Amino acid sequence: MTVFPAPPAVPAPASPVPASTYRLQLQPRFTFADAAARVPYLAALGVTHLHLSPVLEAVPGSTHGYDVVDHARVRAELGGEQGLRELSARARAHGMGLVLDVVPNHMAVPAPEHLNGPLWEVLRDGPGSRYADWFDIDWDARGGRVLLPVLGEPLPDVLGALAVVADKRAGREGTDGAAGPADGSGSDDGSASGSGSGSDDGSASRSGSGSGGRVLAYYEHRFPLRPGTEDLPLPELVAAQHYELAYWRTARTDLNYRRFFTISDLIAVRVERPEVFEATHATVLRLLREGVADGLRIDHPDGLADPAGYLRLLERASGGRWTVVEKILRRGEELPPDWRCAGTTGYDALDWIDGLFTDPVGAAQVADFYRAFTGVPADEGGRWEPTVRRAADGVVERDLAAEVSRLVRSADRARRAGQAAPVEEEDRAAAQGGPDRQDAAPYPAPYAPEALAEALRALLVRVPVYRTYVRPGAPASGTDDAVLARAAREAAEECGPRLAPALAVLRDLALGRPGAAGCAPGPDADDFAVRFPQVASALHAKSVEDAAFYRYGPLLPLCEVGRSPGTPALPPEDFHAFCARRQRTRPATGTVLSTHDTKRGGDLRLRLAVLTERPDAWREWLASGPPPAGPDGPGSAAAPDRHTEYTVYQTAVGLGSSCSADRLVPAALKSVREAGLRTTWTEQDEAYEAAVAEFVRQGPCGVRQPDVRAFAAALEPYATANALGAALLHLTMPGVPDVYQGTEFPVFTLVDPDNRGPLDEPEPGRVRTGAERALARVSEGAAPRDADEVKLRLTSAALRLRRDHPEWYGPGADYAPLTARGPASAHCVAFVRGGGALTAVTRLSLRLAEAGGWRDSTLPLPPGRWRDRLGGGVHEGEARLTALLASSPVALLTRE
Repeated sequence: MTVFPAPPAVPAPASPVPASTYRLQLQPRFTFADAAARVPYLAALGVTHLHLSPVLEAVPGSTHGYDVVDHARVRAELGGEQGLRELSARARAHGMGLVLDVVPNHMAVPAPEHLNGPLWEVLRDGPGSRYADWFDIDWDARGGRVLLPVLGEPLPDVLGALAVVADKRAGREGTDGAAGPADGSGSDDGSASGSGSGSDDGSASRSGSGSGGRVLAYYEHRFPLRPGTEDLPLPELVAAQHYELAYWRTARTDLNYRRFFTISDLIAVRVERPEVFEATHATVLRLLREGVADGLRIDHPDGLADPAGYLRLLERASGGRWTVVEKILRRGEELPPDWRCAGTTGYDALDWIDGLFTDPVGAAQVADFYRAFTGVPADEGGRWEPTVRRAADGVVERDLAAEVSRLVRSADRARRAGQAAPVEEEDRAAAQGGPDRQDAAPYPAPYAPEALAEALRALLVRVPVYRTYVRPGAPASGTDDAVLARAAREAAEECGPRLAPALAVLRDLALGRPGAAGCAPGPDADDFAVRFPQVASALHAKSVEDAAFYRYGPLLPLCEVGRSPGTPALPPEDFHAFCARRQRTRPATGTVLSTHDTKRGGDLRLRLAVLTERPDAWREWLASGPPPAGPDGPGSAAAPDRHTEYTVYQTAVGLGSSCSADRLVPAALKSVREAGLRTTWTEQDEAYEAAVAEFVRQGPCGVRQPDVRAFAAALEPYATANALGAALLHLTMPGVPDVYQGTEFPVFTLVDPDNRGPLDEPEPGRVRTGAERALARVSEGAAPRDADEVKLRLTSAALRLRRDHPEWYGPGADYAPLTARGPASAHCVAFVRGGGALTAVTRLSLRLAEAGGWRDSTLPLPPGRWRDRLGGGVHEGEARLTALLASSPVALLTRE
């Protein structure tokens, strides 16, 4: 197993740290030219860097760009490299830079397949291909063939839909780095033969293919032909290829390549190999060197064989450019200290900000009501931890069966080789007395693969974080050792002594200690050590983010990327400790409130957080219910189950006046499919889904729509206080804030695709116009006319301060908490940045109002006169909060 060598410590060149970034979702509907047209507005807003979604060639029509097919080219549908350079030039003319989103973990398995040139050659030439080591394929698993689960039915049933055709584009594309036509065309010339002999159109074939431009076609798919097989009868031709065409349902059990989570259309790339790193990063690094771009966001580092090694190499290759990684940290977990990057993209900050605006007592009451209303079992949404465990059990047994099988094969081979090899004395001692050893030693004879698989599943579901970071040949960290020791111990306690020895073997293999596990060091043990955390990461993401988050429904804002539903609320003192630690350890890390991956936008989450301050009102409103539908009058269709009724109505309240069936029906259907309890993406219960859709249309989007809007409106003053407070914290706390497109205004979005429209349509069906005029108004000191302009003024004021005063907000600035005094002090969160800028926000504003307001509470200001950059006025000394926050729930002050 090849992993990155540890380079010598070399001081990296200084890299300018963005004062802020602004995320743009590029797609065919919003290109480089469209982004360039918005540059003057974004510069006036105060943004210093545009954060672009992936810009390399992707599957034609892709709305996100994470399905890369060609690392050598900038995406033509966005305007190509020329368009990117023109965007960069315009940004620089306005004092801005670019941050690029890099996808190192995977590439697309596209249709037609020749769009991905390296993969095309692997399919054609098999293990002997010059690109065979690019992709994470277990060639031994299927006798030197790679499974392609693309068929709509088993192969014998679709053989008649396969044909050999002459395809000019597939025949002449080269594969220097990657291949494929920019326009995505893959049309054949119409000549085909079900017997396997297609006509030759005379096009130049791929280098060494000898196929004369002929390919195997299956609907939109085009597969290369192994040289010398072009004229075989079709059944023999299909069997003679280096790939095995298979029914799509076999992917979960038989797939022999690593994929992105459970998406078989995305094949993992072995970027840990130097030649793969160089080829896949050459274009991005060139754009950095040539001044087109300035920084990087790294997608899904948890999928990499050696994230720390990758980041070391990237730091050296990029010259130390500012880089953040999309790493999801559990509460209390720290980014590994040897990761050479500025920090994360900021989901950890989202967790801490949201937690401030959640009332712990009310959250518990809402959860009690949810359980009483729905009656769901503890492990189907009633309680968080049992729900996560059941979801993980299902994912590891079903969705990740192929990945578990690969790990079992590696462990079994390493164990059997260890039985045949002499045991060194030091390994024998380790086997008898390693850390947390509670199993018998030395290990008994090799376990049956079934026992290893059962033990492996039990171990994986108990890993409490996304992954560990063991490198073969290097000692495991104390953190990784403790995590896996605890997981193995808990699994042994729950599963009994029968699996304890097998669990100990797997634990030590996962820790990179094959000798201690009684296994032979070598490629199989190394393979297990590398693959185990990759599978753990996929399991955690799928079971938590894509299953449990949709099953656990008391308070939907808790079910968000980076959040911990088990501990919904966070006190101000813990928030301050978090900020101080960030400023001390990773001051240039990212912060976010909304992203293209959040389940709900920040403003929507913070509106729903008010329910924790009005649990009784929420209970009474929902329990009142709509009138039932009947033949003699209007009414609402019954919900198919109480969980769906509860979560759909809560989502509708979050949308408020933006609620419509066009948006809520797709979100509700995605929710029940992701939950996977009554219907799934691959095994849809059409009757159940029809009932869900009809309930949404007739209930929250029908007879009860006025009630939904009225209830949401009653939350609005407190929701606005939450949203403005969270926005100001996000923009002024330690770190680099990333503003998601359009969220300088109030935006109420749901999970993708609802939140991935172009910049001018931040919510589906709502086109925003006049942003430039509104910004000019508030920038000139005019009072905001509506909620849109209130948030716009706040965002612009904070971003401009960050841009103009790095001594206040930059990596070298300090962070000093301020503590309010008086009976309402717990409702004020305040801090000073760099001695010159002060943030004060209101939290739990409804509880504050119920308690009588600020009364005599004060905020002791540091010495000097402090001017409010939002509402005007000057404050000094012991500022009364009734005066400081008289016109707004937030204040942004600067020292005069």
